[in-house]
Amino acid sequence: MVYYGSRDLAASFRQVRRNTIHIAEDIPEDKYGFKATPETLSVGRTLVHIALSPGFQSHVHRNEIRDLKDVNFLELFETFRAEEAKPRTKAETIALLKADGDAFASYMEGLRDAFLAEEVAMPPGAEPAMKTRFEMLLSVKEHEMHHRGQLMVLERMLGLVPHLTSQMQERMARRAAAAQALR
Repeated sequence: MVYYGSRDLAASFRQVRRNTIHIAEDIPEDKYGFKATPETLSVGRTLVHIALSPGFQSHVHRNEIRDLKDVNFLELFETFRAEEAKPRTKAETIALLKADGDAFASYMEGLRDAFLAEEVAMPPGAEPAMKTRFEMLLSVKEHEMHHRGQLMVLERMLGLVPHLTSQMQERMARRAAAAQALR
């Protein structure tokens, strides 16, 4: 029995992407160039990086690659880097997050359990030596959440309260008020 299939994977990814888009909408466009340190990605570049990051997994799985030694990493990542470096407005960045996120989630939604269970050989020396397609596709969400955490710190540095924090604070205040009303 499979407890977490392609529809769950897609739904979970969509939720993560919705939260990322919310952050992208909350940060003012004039702050998209902000960097925590000179050597880190800016807010805007991080958002574009997130938008484009499903590209690697999409390439591997749409082409049904079974061994990553068959991937020309230098060529593939150079293409991604060039696309990531293109200047974009806030509206263009949000549109990219929405369009690419929806396309990737729709792709995942239609995958068969047998396909998700297939193993792919990792590059020589990698641990583990094999991963299932499911694990590889799940890593896209994990990668996005990693960068979203960075964006939430950047929001704080910019004087913004992340929306998930605000929502949690509002829930806690309602619970406290309800508890107080019962006394």
